[in-house]
Amino acid sequence: MKLRIRNGRLMDPSQGLDTQADLFIDNQKIVAIGEAPADFDDAQEVDASGLWVLPGLVDLAVSLREPGFSQKGSIASEGRAAVAGGVTTLICPPDTKPIVDTPSVAALIQDKADEAGMANVFPLGALTQGLDGAHLSNMVSLTDAGCIALSNHRHPMASSKILTRALEYAASNDLLVVFHSDEASLSEGGCAHEGLMSTAHGLAGIPETAETIALMRDLLLIEKTGVRAHFARISCAKSVEMIANARAAGLDVTADVAIHNLLLTDSVLNQFDGHYHVIPPLRSEADRLALIEGVKNGVISAICSDHQPHEKMAKVAPFAATAPGMANVEVLLPLALQLVEQGLDHATILSRVTAGPASCFGLEAGSLAVGSFADFVLYKEDEQWQWTPEHRKTKGHNSPYMGESFTGKVLATYVSGQCVFANR
Repeated sequence: MKLRIRNGRLMDPSQGLDTQADLFIDNQKIVAIGEAPADFDDAQEVDASGLWVLPGLVDLAVSLREPGFSQKGSIASEGRAAVAGGVTTLICPPDTKPIVDTPSVAALIQDKADEAGMANVFPLGALTQGLDGAHLSNMVSLTDAGCIALSNHRHPMASSKILTRALEYAASNDLLVVFHSDEASLSEGGCAHEGLMSTAHGLAGIPETAETIALMRDLLLIEKTGVRAHFARISCAKSVEMIANARAAGLDVTADVAIHNLLLTDSVLNQFDGHYHVIPPLRSEADRLALIEGVKNGVISAICSDHQPHEKMAKVAPFAATAPGMANVEVLLPLALQLVEQGLDHATILSRVTAGPASCFGLEAGSLAVGSFADFVLYKEDEQWQWTPEHRKTKGHNSPYMGESFTGKVLATYVSGQCVFANR
């Protein structure tokens, strides 16, 4: 099918593009910008006057909850939520039930994603069997089955020796490893940033050193083994500094941050609201500002939703007893664009949710370049709307932003030239 998107403001940081022009799609791909190609007849037209035309978002952390946790979400429900938020490509973690430690589970997720027909889905494979941290998975078989990288997610490794062996094997096969740097002996039992707020409210703290000690070990082992690495959900100022130094020294490492760690701090603990219980925790204002600076200068390549849907009762408990995580994939774009108020420009923000995360994982996504798959979003920057529980697409109930009003709304999402979400 041929498609012409007329009169939109095309904004694509991967090309340094910000201009009003038409976009032309044929056979699932972008074939021209500005002037129609020869023989481009009988095309369906969409009027994008007054709208931004953006590359589809690439989200590095969307828990789909399937298989195994149907009360929290499914590939279909969270896929709908993703495209409603303009996310056309997503990576899901390996902590399903069963764990993504066999090719059959990886294939199941991708088959169900294809059946749902929403976003492009790439699973992470488990670094160890059952995420037990002790027995290495068959990493090559997992990547052959479609896993985009390997990770032990938030589960600790049994020892640095086993981690070294895993990284050596991954490096010998040129596989990407995703780290959630955490020293479990320091973070175990904690639910909030260790500081004045956690102390004042009697909450067990998670010190920054739980992240930075593990991060230093991980960087040293990356240097030793030469493995390609990505650091997921960094949360504190020292981590930004350490990753910047590692990159300057030539290590092949990238990093991402969750949107809530850029917008919120541990000051929200005053509300004792379990919706703010996340891991890693919301940290200090100094940490938040350092993370924003890391986004600005490119040390942090990607902003993700860290979407973790939960049923309502998972958050109905005292703060420390609630399940950690937020379900924010539907509002990732308007939340990210709030960072304009923090001194970031539109091009930088859009890059960190499109081309930036795509480059971290070597994905052909996040761009409107000619020849790219036609994954794009129509966005109205001044649209006023309220995200209500009644109109949410996610099965999750756990977002502190539920019920809030936003400025800026995704009106349509296209994957390979097909409209998979419309709200016009």
